[in-house]
Amino acid sequence: MTDIAGLERLIEPEVRNLGYDLVRVMMIGGASDPTLQVMAERPDTRQLDIADCERISHRLSECLDLADPIEGSYRLEVSSPGIDRPLTRLKDYGDWAGHEARVHLAEPHEGRKNFTGTLQGTEGEQVLIQTKDGEAHALSFHEIASAKLVLTDKLIQATAPLSTEGAEHIETVEE
Repeated sequence: MTDIAGLERLIEPEVRNLGYDLVRVMMIGGASDPTLQVMAERPDTRQLDIADCERISHRLSECLDLADPIEGSYRLEVSSPGIDRPLTRLKDYGDWAGHEARVHLAEPHEGRKNFTGTLQGTEGEQVLIQTKDGEAHALSFHEIASAKLVLTDKLIQATAPLSTEGAEHIETVEE
């Protein structure tokens, strides 16, 4: 089994030195086809473009080849977190306050593990969320197994690309 925390300790300084923030490191795929997935973002735009991904990929390939922390062969995938991004850091919950999210807990809180609603920010180590029934919940950040933003019109508007350069060349095909 791959040491994800060890990979994060190796990868984060390299990503940060390039001027990006690390969002998530994860191994995906099976034993016969493993992929090291690295999600990062520009701190100013919270996005990456192809050139950013390529830059990070080249740096990490060199670093990972030297350290050789993963047994066997694997693919390296560098990407932006996307619109309906995973929420992996405590600061993400404050940054995306006002947007809808799905939060899954490792252990039940108030008799349930799943919460969908509007993020209200954080209070200390607590993630605040108001569910669709109007209930407010304070969830321990350390109890969250996974969380991601829900794709809504408001989120699409908030994450619109900063550049539409080349958009005039996109062809649409009618069926």
